[in-house]
Amino acid sequence: MLRATQEYLPASRLSLTDWDSLSDAEVLALLLGPGSSDLASWSQANRLLRHFKSLHILSKATYADFRSAGLGHRRAVALLAALHLQRRLAPRILVPGRSFHSSADIYEHFRPQFEDLKKECFWDVLLDGKNRIIKVVRVSEGCLTASLVHPREVFRPAIQEAAAAVLFVHNHPSGDPSPSQEDIQITRRLVETGRIIGIKPLDHVIIGGFRYFSFADQGLLS
Repeated sequence: MLRATQEYLPASRLSLTDWDSLSDAEVLALLLGPGSSDLASWSQANRLLRHFKSLHILSKATYADFRSAGLGHRRAVALLAALHLQRRLAPRILVPGRSFHSSADIYEHFRPQFEDLKKECFWDVLLDGKNRIIKVVRVSEGCLTASLVHPREVFRPAIQEAAAAVLFVHNHPSGDPSPSQEDIQITRRLVETGRIIGIKPLDHVIIGGFRYFSFADQGLLS
């Protein structure tokens, strides 16, 4: 860890291209912004990392947690805003051309986005003929029913983007990823529709807390 001195300023060695060279504490200090000095931000960042033990634990913290760790109101709110923005962006920052190689890959990508959601959300991952990602689209939000997750709405983005295949992803806010009878019926309907229009559903992954259920892994897409 760098020695905290009045001469050390996290921003002093930052260019527009070398973010990856900064330590966790340095990035956190920049996010917190200056207090009475940049040294205050640097010291505060190190105290936060020691308090929460890891970035993963820090990312789960609430406003009350940040205040009890010594952050003032402004910095606590700024940090919470940054964490929530990251969760909202998570499914949107997929690079076109990338591929998911397993249901575990899908789970790892979407889990941060779903962590704090109180409603069910249904997403399409549109794929080309080589199963490379074209686009990710949120289809619906709310209690998933046959009326909300209608094949017409689910496959419209895939048709518009000329997708060859599609992955379905949705969450269970309860934390239990086990498919409901409604989930099973909706999936069967989507698989049949995909077969008719020539856009193959490769999987439907349900994420609940730190677990997931894959229809493909369980042989339920045939």
